[in-house]
Amino acid sequence: MRLVHDWLGPLELPLAARRIVSLAPNATESLFALGLGERLVGRSAFCYRPAGALRLPVVSSYTRVRWPLLEALRPDLVLVTTGVQRGLLEELRCRGLAFFPLPLPQSPYGILENLVLLGALLDVAETATHLAARLAQRYAALHQVLPPRRVYLEFDLGGPITVGRGSYVGEALRHLGLQNIFADQPQSYFSPDLAEVVRRKPQIVIYEPKPHRARAKEKAQRLLEERGWAYPLVVTGGDELAHYGPQFFAYLEALVAQL
Repeated sequence: MRLVHDWLGPLELPLAARRIVSLAPNATESLFALGLGERLVGRSAFCYRPAGALRLPVVSSYTRVRWPLLEALRPDLVLVTTGVQRGLLEELRCRGLAFFPLPLPQSPYGILENLVLLGALLDVAETATHLAARLAQRYAALHQVLPPRRVYLEFDLGGPITVGRGSYVGEALRHLGLQNIFADQPQSYFSPDLAEVVRRKPQIVIYEPKPHRARAKEKAQRLLEERGWAYPLVVTGGDELAHYGPQFFAYLEALVAQL
């Protein structure tokens, strides 16, 4: 298959790849959701969902690749994402590997767009269309289901990170009816000034810990106490809102239930 990528130019891809390495968790989850898990032959260390992915050899962290192992797997397609993985693209091209970067979504609809795009690339377009339609219905059912409370969202990414304009997470909060206190900031993701958080008077703090953290809620509550904050706290299961595979919509439903 020959296609023209918006900023990479012409790309030559196999018509229906059978040996796929996914270095992006969203792509790995999407392949399983599309019934293509058996085509995967390698993954990144961050591709741990669904459980079936754990049987695959780990060929990379998020940005560092074990090139001899990757090439030994003889993939006919390597899937990556844009954003921080962008630096891998030229290396993949130089090594003569067929690859495709799935765009970082700007809204939850971008997650559905990526599903449809993968379906077209891998010759399962009808399956992808049906899955995207079902997820779109679930997302539509969440429209404005919550009162317009002022929310501060914090990801633990080795330090506090929050979202401003142009992020799919910020758009998802707006869709639910919530008001992101940093919605006016012209940055998708940034490290916030904690004093500014207080000045913006959030009514709820949504905290997302790193994945697989024991007693995450208790630790998050202690963190707020150390800052002198007494806001109501909601803690996600870890790497849920920061994850933009198809399961994102189930995580949104769980967040609504908590709120």
